[in-house]
Amino acid sequence: MMETAPLFDVIARGPEGGAAYWLKTEDGYRIRMGHWPAPSDARGTVFLLCGRTEYIEKYGPAAVEFAARGYGMLAIDWRGQGLADRVLPKDPMKGHVGGILDYQLDLKAVIAAAKELGLPEPFHFVGHSMGGAIGLRHIMTPGHVFASAAFSAPMWGIKAPAPLHPFRILLAQLFGDSFMAESFAPGMTDETYVYRSSFNENRLTRDPAMWSWLISQAAAEPALTIGGATIHWVAESLLECEALSALPSPDLPCYCALGGEEKIVHTPAVHDRMARWPNAAFDVMPGSEHEIMMEVPATRTKFYDRCAEMFDAAGGRDAGVRAESA
Repeated sequence: MMETAPLFDVIARGPEGGAAYWLKTEDGYRIRMGHWPAPSDARGTVFLLCGRTEYIEKYGPAAVEFAARGYGMLAIDWRGQGLADRVLPKDPMKGHVGGILDYQLDLKAVIAAAKELGLPEPFHFVGHSMGGAIGLRHIMTPGHVFASAAFSAPMWGIKAPAPLHPFRILLAQLFGDSFMAESFAPGMTDETYVYRSSFNENRLTRDPAMWSWLISQAAAEPALTIGGATIHWVAESLLECEALSALPSPDLPCYCALGGEEKIVHTPAVHDRMARWPNAAFDVMPGSEHEIMMEVPATRTKFYDRCAEMFDAAGGRDAGVRAESA
């Protein structure tokens, strides 16, 4: 039996019936999985693979949207964030990971838990930012469980200052495992992002209601938050993006959305990947920032509709038959 974990329903704003569980990875980390059920005639389950700094409760509204379209949803606190074990216990606000492929062990544990719970299949995923890199790596592995893949501003490249960008891989190799590895990357602090940016300057959303909600979540449950990334995390991520870029796109239905005002991930890497993904759909959302699912209502609705259309088609269901509330 999986052990029940806390789920902060009040701040999550998810569908009724949500639950969270502690999972143990094969290398001994305790991570948290949250699940919100689908309607009785479920079309499948969506795995929400969130980005760095994020946590399960941030995606309660996404679960509402997917439930309205016939899908259950689960979300993950990756190791080092949310309520999962922190990788640097003495510096719990640092965003750190031992190796970027360690996240695959977290995803492996979640897939096993989803099967143990008997969650409705087929399985699909939405990978946001860092979760987009984790998800892409997974579906490049033979025997994966997913029928289709959707991405929101995927971290397939990391934006570096223009003068340093040509040297980013060399710098990652030089400093990633140096004596500085566990130090914050330049410009990073232990303060969570929504506290160190204003709405007018933030790079996540142009929706003031969503921005206020994110601040209220951090204030209500500060244990969910983390600060900036370490030099080692950045180095590992740069090297993983470089490794992924050399591989062909998997033979899997794919939808990807990118904000027209994206300032966090390296957008040429996203355009390059989507140009090499046969029969994939790609939207650039005009005026949108990094977090498509936290954007203004029209943008969010378009994203969820496009995801559900692909999930329906990949699952062999009639995309025209949806919950009336969708």
